[in-house]
Amino acid sequence: MHTNRRRLITGALALGVVGATRAARAQSAYPNRPVHLIVPYPPGGGTDYFARLVGTAMAVPLGQSVIVENRPGAATIIGAEAVARAAPDGYTILLGDTATYAANKSLYAKLPYDPQKDFAPITLTGRFAIVLLVNTNKLKVGSVGELIEAAKRAPGAIDYASPGVGSPFHLATELLANAAGIKLNHVPYRGIAPALQDLAGGQMGMMFVDFASARSQLTTPGIKALAVASAGEFAGLPGVPTVAASGFPGFEAWAWQGFVAPAATPADVIAKLQASYVAAIKDPEIVAKLTGAGIDILQSTPAEFAAYMRSETEKWDKVVKAANIRAD
Repeated sequence: MHTNRRRLITGALALGVVGATRAARAQSAYPNRPVHLIVPYPPGGGTDYFARLVGTAMAVPLGQSVIVENRPGAATIIGAEAVARAAPDGYTILLGDTATYAANKSLYAKLPYDPQKDFAPITLTGRFAIVLLVNTNKLKVGSVGELIEAAKRAPGAIDYASPGVGSPFHLATELLANAAGIKLNHVPYRGIAPALQDLAGGQMGMMFVDFASARSQLTTPGIKALAVASAGEFAGLPGVPTVAASGFPGFEAWAWQGFVAPAATPADVIAKLQASYVAAIKDPEIVAKLTGAGIDILQSTPAEFAAYMRSETEKWDKVVKAANIRAD
């Protein structure tokens, strides 16, 4: 009887060891199927460009395909919520941005995800140089100063486009309006492409947009790059002044982004994803394409990314409250 009991216990322990070993092997084998990278914007914008270029490069060190899925809508909330509710196994990750991780918390009273509780940060990935474009056929100004004067003469009469409420470009415009003491009329669109189309067609007078998206419009008659929102002159647009140098010292705005996974994703899986990204951005060809599109390439530890989210949340909360922006 005692012998049989000992055999049962020994057998159970052996099975437990085998099970644990198999689980460890399965975890160490990550990834053993494609990784899905959720982009919360439509195809064609800067975030989508970054995801497809870098995702392809990350597939090499990961040893698995990285499949980009566009899930646009509701100021990135649709894509973000999908990832927040996904299994924390490393097979679904998000390339979110300023709105996703910072601004939405102030814009929405009932945000269906918590940026700091529902995600496991992986790494900051980059920030996009933001350009202020105007259609001079619609809005006859040649400088930021002239734009401010025109807005003061007719408060609320100048329409500006953005790809959505709470987008980095919407917030950059409100940051300028707040600094200048002017009132502009926001016209939100469903994505960058239709907003740019209406800017080029003269339906809109101005908009902030990332350089990756803006550069295709710079040859359109009437379209002028009025200023850049970076702290210093942007190499992609030599001679174009900064907003800061146009009478607003300290003005700076970027469309930044980063990778996250669902909360509770194992630390070793996060480390593999972070390492695959770092390997991807060491490729000189990738670097050249990203910098050529006006993207300042970034990388960080998960802890550094979490700290950056908190600081940006505080910054944009002030802008949202000052402009009384609500997106509910």
